[in-house]
Amino acid sequence: MDRRDATTALFGFGALSALIGRAEAQTPGRTAPLGGAITDVAGIKVGHFTETRRPTGCTVLLTEEGATAGVDVRGAAPGTRETDLLNPTNLVDRVHAIMLSGGSAFGLEAATGVVRWLEEKGIGFPAGPARVPIVPAAILFDLGMGDHRIRPDAEAGYKACAAATAEAPAEGSVGAGTGATVGKAYGMARAMKGGIGTASVKVGKVTVGALVAVNAVGDVIDPRSGEVIAGTRTEDGRSRLGLTRAILRGELPPALQAGMATTIGIVATDAQLTKAQATKIAQQSHDGLARTIDPIHTMWDGDTMFCVATGKSGVTGNMMALGAIAAQVTAAAVIRAVLAARAVSGPGVPAVPSAAEL
Repeated sequence: MDRRDATTALFGFGALSALIGRAEAQTPGRTAPLGGAITDVAGIKVGHFTETRRPTGCTVLLTEEGATAGVDVRGAAPGTRETDLLNPTNLVDRVHAIMLSGGSAFGLEAATGVVRWLEEKGIGFPAGPARVPIVPAAILFDLGMGDHRIRPDAEAGYKACAAATAEAPAEGSVGAGTGATVGKAYGMARAMKGGIGTASVKVGKVTVGALVAVNAVGDVIDPRSGEVIAGTRTEDGRSRLGLTRAILRGELPPALQAGMATTIGIVATDAQLTKAQATKIAQQSHDGLARTIDPIHTMWDGDTMFCVATGKSGVTGNMMALGAIAAQVTAAAVIRAVLAARAVSGPGVPAVPSAAEL
């Protein structure tokens, strides 16, 4: 199956395999899903900033002509900016970028750099004498990966914008996925590497893509087999434990500090949507997280998904189809994130193996 096109088999709700197919091996014994990139959606650019002093970074999605947007927050420990304005009852109906960042709440500063970059280009919501760029954002917790005093700032956000292109973005341990980890219920000593991934599919004239930074407390699983791809390791660190199975056996994890994880992402389409419809698609994209992350939406995650609709296809969105597709591409992006991830190192950085190394 072509990376950019899919047949109507996608509309089968259990047909994740119709979307992701089988591709060349990126990880020994495993294959990465097919699926293109979120930049296959017309009107979208993506740029990464990857910090070199410690594992952290940020990723920006630019919609310079503006796009309708919605958001859905499911985790109990979110860190966000400008999400209230995406409520369908509120005035502003278009965004100009969305920022995903590491650095916990400190990383929200990266959005300021995005605002500055857009303002310099005269892009924004008309407000009296100014144009105000609308830049919602969400963050993940990676402060345990090296010196926590180093985190994405406004300059990082600005550089991510300067690096943005319509080409397929890099995946794995880059941008917002640089310091991401998964399987942390028993502490970082038993975790594995997370990352950022992307996927897309085109059905007829409409393209839907996803970009997800995977930094969950839980395991990333293959929804076709239930196999743990990356997640909590056994006490000796040599194999994958299977977190939910361990809990069911009575191996209860210790108390965790709230906000120590979080998976954040964006679903995009070139269909025409209202704010209410974009909000609904953001909601349904969480189904893709639930199919591939176990457990998901915990008290220690701030899981947040955005939806942006550029309308470039000129086609009014079919909500039944778009909801099903959004969940599928989100699931594929999650799997791609951990398969593309590689271990990172540096002063104070815990040894966290990737799926490629275990």
